[in-house]
Amino acid sequence: MRRLGTAAARPVPGFRECHDCGKLLRMPPFRPGADVCCPRCDAVLRRGRERPLGTALALGLACLPLYGVAVLAPFLGLALLGQGRDSRVGTGAIGFAQDGFWPLSAVVALCVVALPLLRILLRLAVLCGLRLRRPPARLPVLFRWHERLGPWAMPEVFLFGALVSYTRLVDLAAVEIGPAAYGLGLLVLALAAADATFAPQAVWEALERRGRTKAAREKEPAGPGEAAETGAAPGSRRVGCRCCHLLCEAEPGQRCPRCGDALHRRKRDSAARCWALVLAAAILYVPANWFPVMEIVSFGRGGPHTILGGVVEFVETGFWPLALIVFLASVAVPLLKLAGLAAMLLGVRRRYAGGLRARTRLYRFIEAIGRWSMIDVFVVAVLVALVRFGALASISSEVGAACFAAVVVLTMLAAEAFDPRLMWDAAEGPAGPPEGAGR
Repeated sequence: MRRLGTAAARPVPGFRECHDCGKLLRMPPFRPGADVCCPRCDAVLRRGRERPLGTALALGLACLPLYGVAVLAPFLGLALLGQGRDSRVGTGAIGFAQDGFWPLSAVVALCVVALPLLRILLRLAVLCGLRLRRPPARLPVLFRWHERLGPWAMPEVFLFGALVSYTRLVDLAAVEIGPAAYGLGLLVLALAAADATFAPQAVWEALERRGRTKAAREKEPAGPGEAAETGAAPGSRRVGCRCCHLLCEAEPGQRCPRCGDALHRRKRDSAARCWALVLAAAILYVPANWFPVMEIVSFGRGGPHTILGGVVEFVETGFWPLALIVFLASVAVPLLKLAGLAAMLLGVRRRYAGGLRARTRLYRFIEAIGRWSMIDVFVVAVLVALVRFGALASISSEVGAACFAAVVVLTMLAAEAFDPRLMWDAAEGPAGPPEGAGR
């Protein structure tokens, strides 16, 4: 909350706080095609995309019809002894609900169907709004939600899970690839191209130029070339916004004058929240690998299948690349996330100063790779959506799938809760983080 008797947060033009190490830097002038990186931890501070708004708008408009085809058209079809069944992208969520796993059904529906569409619409709303003579006042709020939802929209992860499912289905019955599969593939490519050409910082600066924020529009000139370290200055009350990266003179709890997000020197209770999420994920990791994720019955024969059992099955049938990918995504990556986050938290607690740059890179890797562990959940979603032929063949989800999805969600939340700047604060000496850190 905003403190009584204090002035509103004021932007500090020309400077920026690195979001990964906390270094205060003087930003250089914008140059198309040239990214600006932190000289201390190599974090990308600004991407020098040429025409980032126009290209992103065109690709965003192209995503809408592709999304319609991907979600509404038949995705996969299965024919077994004269019986046929079609599925759509969202049918797996319905299958989980029929098996009694409502939370898992909601997670799949959100990550595969709802959030990709919502993110496309939010981006288009902001980019189209900026082209109006008088842009709507709520554009910063819409773009803030667009940025927050990014890690949770997973159409590309679902597409890869569907590919893994296909290799299992072809041994069971005749599989027909529907138009939605091609639409989803094109949608994933269009979204990847849109993200590659998009520069969020350019959107915030455009919102500021068009008068949709309260931030000061004067830009203090910076030195040429790269971002420059500065020991001058910025004072102890200067806080970098975690959402739009505006540096402000502010007290903890005040609102960013550009995006409206709450300002804090460091993420609130970062270490405590991260520890709680890591421990909860570690506890659930055991049943996620011990209990079966699905039960496969074909002509009265079959039984439960665990994650490791699926890896062994791929090895036995000669699909070594898929076995390696599933093992890495479903077994190795969750362990890496848990061990890596625990090591970083212990480093903060013990004020370990070694390998700061390497640990920061590890954090960025953990944050980026976490969503890909959902592959195994989406494999089960595709299978339970298609194989429902009663006594002939059926696949149903089991408790291991729900536990594993919970592990993935908890580790993603833990990576989001952790503040890598705490590692650099702790290494500065017994004084620890600056006043207000974590508040």
